Amino acid sequence: MVKPNRVSIAPVFVLSTGRCGSTMVSDILNLHPKVLSLSEFFSFVGMGSFRRRRVTGERMWDLYSRQQNRTRLMLRERYEELAYPLDDPAARFTQADVPPILCATLPHLTDRYYELFDELGPVARGQPRQAPAAHFRHLFEWLCGRFGSGVWVERSGGSLLFGARLLREFPDARVVHVYRDGRETAISMSRHYLFRMIVAMMHALRSWGIDAMASMSGGKRWDRISPWLEMVTSALLNPDKLRYDRLTLADFGTFWSGMIGRSERMFGHLPPERLLNVRFEDVQAAPDSQIRRLIRFIDPSLEDDDWLREAVSIPRPTPLKFERLDEEERAALSAACGPGLERLGYRI
Repeated sequence: MVKPNRVSIAPVFVLSTGRCGSTMVSDILNLHPKVLSLSEFFSFVGMGSFRRRRVTGERMWDLYSRQQNRTRLMLRERYEELAYPLDDPAARFTQADVPPILCATLPHLTDRYYELFDELGPVARGQPRQAPAAHFRHLFEWLCGRFGSGVWVERSGGSLLFGARLLREFPDARVVHVYRDGRETAISMSRHYLFRMIVAMMHALRSWGIDAMASMSGGKRWDRISPWLEMVTSALLNPDKLRYDRLTLADFGTFWSGMIGRSERMFGHLPPERLLNVRFEDVQAAPDSQIRRLIRFIDPSLEDDDWLREAVSIPRPTPLKFERLDEEERAALSAACGPGLERLGYRI
């Protein structure tokens, strides 16, 4: 019987705006034999469990294995984040019922994800009523034991939207902050359904007198709004009726910049041993040194030259899109991204 690993290395969250190279970091770490790389766990499972102080193991298994509105919204279009083979005729589940934990997290860990899913059921259901964070920690440590890992690292796209809650629930966790030039990130967001929906939703909320964009940049007010924002969206806002046609690249630039401002308040005070800033462009330019820097931050004992030789092949050149915009669009997008670009040290 697999037992949880009482891991001695403090856990890590890879936090980012999304669309900035965090998937690359997950893929790099997934190659390491001693690192449990949890990809898109909270993206698909969601943060709803944290609304309750204590929950049963049965309730947590429902969270992992049954779709909620969040999962259904994420599955409306196919993206690289989805690792479950919905098009496979032999697939056990369909788009309508694929469990959240099977959408990306388990297939990222193993090709034998059905076996792992079946193993996890009794593990999760057997837990006593306790805080959600205790359930998550037990699950992650059990997976560390299952795969012989010494540390778990969770990475979900767009996690800066809920990272403050994660750091409160896991006070020993450290942060790898992955970021990219906001202009390139905003362009990528504008072509991604979920980010288009989020920004369009924020526009719609203005008609109710809620400036979610400003609240996100304003610190504690966002903490009060964000737990029920997803719930309100699912219940009251029809994604198909949002005004996507009114969105501009500058809207996505403002959204990105707000998240960057939020990141500074969220973890900018952390000491160097708890915070590593990783610039996407630096990893592309010098993968060897940047990946070494990453693994040393997680724990120096994890340095592995064989792993590194394989990992450096993952970062690939990415075609730049900002310079292809017309002059007016470039000016508007740069202005919208300006505060975030300045904080991160990019030239405007």
